[in-house]
Amino acid sequence: MQPDQEIVDRWSRSAPFWEKHRDIIRQMFAPITDALIEDARIGSGETVLDVGTGSGEPALTLATLVGPEGKINAIDPIPGMVEAARREADRQGLKNVQFDIAFADHLPFPADTFDAAVSRLGAMFFPSPIDGIREILRVLKPGRKLALAVWSFAERNPFHSVLSEVMDRHVQPPPLAPDALEAFRFALPGKLVEIFAQAGVVAPSERLLEFKIQTDHPVEAYWLFRREMSEKIREKLKELPAQQQAAVDRDALKALAPYFTGSGMSFPGEVLIVSGTKPHSR
Repeated sequence: MQPDQEIVDRWSRSAPFWEKHRDIIRQMFAPITDALIEDARIGSGETVLDVGTGSGEPALTLATLVGPEGKINAIDPIPGMVEAARREADRQGLKNVQFDIAFADHLPFPADTFDAAVSRLGAMFFPSPIDGIREILRVLKPGRKLALAVWSFAERNPFHSVLSEVMDRHVQPPPLAPDALEAFRFALPGKLVEIFAQAGVVAPSERLLEFKIQTDHPVEAYWLFRREMSEKIREKLKELPAQQQAAVDRDALKALAPYFTGSGMSFPGEVLIVSGTKPHSR
């Protein structure tokens, strides 16, 4: 099943900004990467699949971890994201990572290829999650682990909710369809675990990861950064006249101010890490 074209278009428009802010994004989500490494049991010399790599993370971090004897294959359906990831791998001189344009439910790899598989904040956008998980299982070696990170509830992630609440006051949000491809699709505990079980994952489990999302920005610079990162924010602002855009700016800065520490921004964050094992026989 192919992803919704609107989703593809949105992420395509965001790709240049994710490349521009690559280092900041890596810093913000490093605790999630560390949790995926732990739960997928990734070590030196292994061959690892990264599904929905975006502009190259966690694949680039994993490439350093597995070392020259290991290999990272990373896929994303957005050509602009894959091109950005390739440029960064070339810049870093990494020879053990390969980026391909592909979808989670149609992976271009033979069965039983990978020692581990991860996806960091990508599973929410799988058009058919059960097909995606089954396809990841197909290419995973028997007895090896997959681990996926998905956002917990919006209200527990002010990194998202603070600005979405500001925008919703100025631009009426459209109603979400049931099981829409959006960031908090799998926030309900157990929802993705059940899909793992239906797909045939052995001993699927879930844990809550609480962490800090931190950047070195002052408030004004952080607001500009988030405006660039988020296609939704950019599109909503385009709908507003200049006077109302100025009102959004004022409201956003006021809402963000409590999260400024004096040296940068710091938000409490929560994700669910859902993991399990490929059976030895299928």
